[in-house]
Amino acid sequence: MPNTYTQIHIQAVFSVQNRTCLIDNSWREKLYKYITGIIQANGHKLLAINGMPDHIHILFGMRPTQSLSDLMQDVKGDSSLGINQNGFVKSRFSWQEGYGAFSYSKSDVSKVISYIENQEEHHKKKIFRQEYKEFLDPFNVDYDDRYIFKRVEYS
Repeated sequence: MPNTYTQIHIQAVFSVQNRTCLIDNSWREKLYKYITGIIQANGHKLLAINGMPDHIHILFGMRPTQSLSDLMQDVKGDSSLGINQNGFVKSRFSWQEGYGAFSYSKSDVSKVISYIENQEEHHKKKIFRQEYKEFLDPFNVDYDDRYIFKRVEYS
């Protein structure tokens, strides 16, 4: 649409199904490149991507030509398909349902990029669930603790 100007920065966070540590260093960079391609193919700009064996953080500049939920469906659906087609894991790979998405001002972008790039250091001090709640609380996001990226309990 002509004369439409936006600056929308979103950090999305999502987890491997059951919080299983399946993202291996041997194929992690391929996954990040694949997700970068999905984001760019949808007309958005990737600013940072990193994570741990059980979850991923992505920061991107979002164009208002697509809904966030549609983009996340593309990212999670297409990347899990790619992981499965390439045989990166022995079982069927899938992402856990849902995601967190948080918006940032231009002045916060460099801080968020640094945070994403240093995931390994952050997780020496806190587990993913704690980290995730520390996003939700300051953003005043209402949530039900029963659904916060818990490991599935088997009986």
